Amino acid sequence: MEAYNNHNSDKPTGAELPLGERDQAVIWHPFTQMQTAPLPIPIVRGDGALLFGEDGKAYIDAVSSWWVTIHGHSHPYIAERIYKQLQTLEHVIFAGFTHQPAVELAERLLPILPNNQNKVFYSDNGSTAVEVALKMAFQYWHNIGQPRRKVIALEGAYHGDTFGAMAVSGRSAFTAPFVPFLFDVEYIPAPVAGQEQTALDQLQALLSDDVAALIVEPLVQGSGGMVMYEPDVLDQFIRLARRHGALIITDEVMTGFGRTGKLFASHYLHEQPDLMSLSKGLTGGTMALGVTTCTQEIYDAFLSEDRYKTLFHGHSFTANPLACTAALASLDLLLTDETQASIQRIGQRHAAFAEQLKQKPGVKNVRQRGTILAFDLDVDGQASSYFSNIRDIAYNFLLNERVLMRPLGNVLYVFPPYCITDEQLDTVYAAIEKLLKHLHEDL
Repeated sequence: MEAYNNHNSDKPTGAELPLGERDQAVIWHPFTQMQTAPLPIPIVRGDGALLFGEDGKAYIDAVSSWWVTIHGHSHPYIAERIYKQLQTLEHVIFAGFTHQPAVELAERLLPILPNNQNKVFYSDNGSTAVEVALKMAFQYWHNIGQPRRKVIALEGAYHGDTFGAMAVSGRSAFTAPFVPFLFDVEYIPAPVAGQEQTALDQLQALLSDDVAALIVEPLVQGSGGMVMYEPDVLDQFIRLARRHGALIITDEVMTGFGRTGKLFASHYLHEQPDLMSLSKGLTGGTMALGVTTCTQEIYDAFLSEDRYKTLFHGHSFTANPLACTAALASLDLLLTDETQASIQRIGQRHAAFAEQLKQKPGVKNVRQRGTILAFDLDVDGQASSYFSNIRDIAYNFLLNERVLMRPLGNVLYVFPPYCITDEQLDTVYAAIEKLLKHLHEDL
């Protein structure tokens, strides 16, 4: 190491510069136009619902850092479990080998999912969990000798940024450069209030014996603008699709692990999905891990003396023992009475604040499900768009109030960790009220 450092001693390290400037010199950030973006805010520590900047400022993380840190930052219990696992086994190839954390996690996940889910396949993030579900669905039909090629998805959906996940997401500015390379998907409107029958009619018109799967974000479309709809209409979707034999994929990457008020959004349904995709809150936001689950029938279609019927999919870090251990620790915390009570408390606080928001000027379409509260900013007739300049105004105003929120265009939402205190929620709500007053008076 000394020889290496000496060999490179003529290269500047930039260590004397502020962290944000060092970052800008070497890093390309996600969903960021690097030409115009301000310097990123250096974060040096996290504790519960708080993030602490290099300059000592504390921010309430009201979006759970992209919806993953369900128990807050630097949770000591999760950290201790990972530390102990790190001293025992950090990783092992998962083809031909297994280990305790992976087996135990699958054993504990399946009983809390819809009861038709029987097998767990590990990957490493939400997009790949969706990719796996799609591959399972397409290959299921191939393996049983009845190939099907179509997928039906919801308009405005977001399922991830890998190619299969992009293909089943809504067509938008995010997918525009890649459209020629994406497989064709049929879309139906999200069945929001007043649009249920239109969506059902369009689904009925598109269903055929060539539809392999219907994929949905159950009850809440996240990146599409926190679009919410009711369980009854999703049950109708599923029943309709099943009449034509289509498989049902629920993408619970965002909605899983308590976000909608129940452990999974699918628990609001009478019908059950055939495949589920999970990630984000799975490890409490500690490490990257994805899960795809499926029914016994789907799994059985891959069992054969014919090796060509194998699911040829895997990742170097499949079922990483550290990530599985983090997920086990997160599950321990999630299933406590204390956390479940916090989920209900946040939902009740959101519901009460939602009623207040409905009376505010410049606010429309207030909606709430469990720990997710969202509404649209409607100021001076600005169009609803991800690229609305209202987004930057709101984002920066709230940051100045020491509240981290990340508006989806003109859609503002609160998506807090379950450990957030009532006092911290009051601060978030007060910051939103200040923002609304600022927008109403100054724009």
